[in-house]
Amino acid sequence: MAKKTTTKKNTAKKTTKAAATEQKDQLQGQIPVLPVAVNAQYIQDLSFETPGPLAIQGEKRTAPSINLNVEVSANKLQDAQYAVSLHIVANANKSDTDTEKVFVMDMTYTGIFTLTDIEDKNIPPILLIECPRLLFPFARNIVADVTRDGGFPPLALSPVDFAAIYRQQVQQMQQKTAKG
Repeated sequence: MAKKTTTKKNTAKKTTKAAATEQKDQLQGQIPVLPVAVNAQYIQDLSFETPGPLAIQGEKRTAPSINLNVEVSANKLQDAQYAVSLHIVANANKSDTDTEKVFVMDMTYTGIFTLTDIEDKNIPPILLIECPRLLFPFARNIVADVTRDGGFPPLALSPVDFAAIYRQQVQQMQQKTAKG
């Protein structure tokens, strides 16, 4: 009697395992492969400069005027592999009217992406909108850490509308083409 019960349990386990394996195979066939893969991301270049001495603790410190510039570029590396770079420059002056530099932060943060099964016409927007969107939170964190480590309050970058930057670049290219 014990043998029959054991045999039934083993059969039930085999049936359950077979069903689970079959279900897993079906799910793998249904789950699409994402067309954008992040292969690597890294700091390509980083510079932080404090041209003058830090303010003395007793001196009244006011918030500096910060001029921020974000640029995006993409280069093809291999067949479907691209390098996408965020170039972020932050220039901090004592005030809007004062040109005395408080600090200058210049960073290029790059990601290596592989694009699969994407039509050629869709590649530029993916490279210049979606890829930077994936990189930006990491670059933002590095900027905050570097400014803090440089002796200043962390510079918290606001989210960037990469779609608007892309539209602006396309308009500028169209204007240049129309003129020339």
